[in-house]
Order: sequence, then structure tokens, then C-alpha cells
Amino acid sequence: MASGAGGTESGEPEFQVAPMIDVLLTILVFFMTITSAQVLKVDKTINLPIAKDAQKKDNSRAETVVNVRWKDKKASFVFDDRPFTSASAMVEPLKTAKATGEKKVTGTANPTFRAVIRGDRDVPATYVSQAMNACAEAGITDISFSAVNKD
Repeated sequence: MASGAGGTESGEPEFQVAPMIDVLLTILVFFMTITSAQVLKVDKTINLPIAKDAQKKDNSRAETVVNVRWKDKKASFVFDDRPFTSASAMVEPLKTAKATGEKKVTGTANPTFRAVIRGDRDVPATYVSQAMNACAEAGITDISFSAVNKD
């Protein structure tokens, strides 16, 4: 006797591989795009300081990255791939980034928005302090520092 419309004789559904591959490829492209955007903010020319007890960062929060370079005994600040000669010049772009980041994550003010300062290990502390002050003037109160736990 026939068992109705299509399928196998035992009545078990078949697993469709093609839609599963489509979904996996879409997810793969999405994560590759997100990862690429985050990697662009990281300046590979900066030698981060070593901290034995450094912990992995929490990636679940909205954040912005400020790089403090040290080259030829001169500090420069880099935010959104734009170099600044003084930290105070970054205040307005930081305010914009904070507002944009908060809206992307929650649609309202996100109290967990943070700035990550990536300072070269040779840069004097005064320049890192200037970057912190620029973040504070922009209204960013949660500031983290980037370091490595081995050389």
C-alpha cells in the first residue's frame, strides 16, 4: 500500500543538507566580517606592555579602541584609523563613537560602553593619562588597558 505523498517508505523525514550549508556559510561570512572590522582597530605596530596576570577581555560589551603610539620619542594618538597629535582633539570623535556604540547595542544608553587604551610599552605614562582624560571628557567612564601576558 502507498504511504502518501513522497518521502521514504519507513515514514522518517530526510535530512536536507543544502539549506544547512547555506545557513552555515551565511553565519561564517557574518563572523568573518565582524572579526575583520575589529582587527582593523588593532594597531600591530604597538608593542603592548607585559602583565603576567592579564585576563582575556569580555567581548560582550560595546567598546572603542584608542591606540597610543610611540615613535621617534614622540607620542601620537590613533582613533578610528585617524592619527591625532593631541589627545584633546579626540574628544568629539569619542563622543560620537560612544553615542553610536550605545545605540547599536541597546537602543538606549548603555552603561557598559568602554574604551580600550592600547599604549605602546615605551610610551610615558603622561600620554596614556592624556588618552584617559580625553575618554573622560567624552563621557566614557569605563576604561580598560590592553596588555599581553607573555612576550
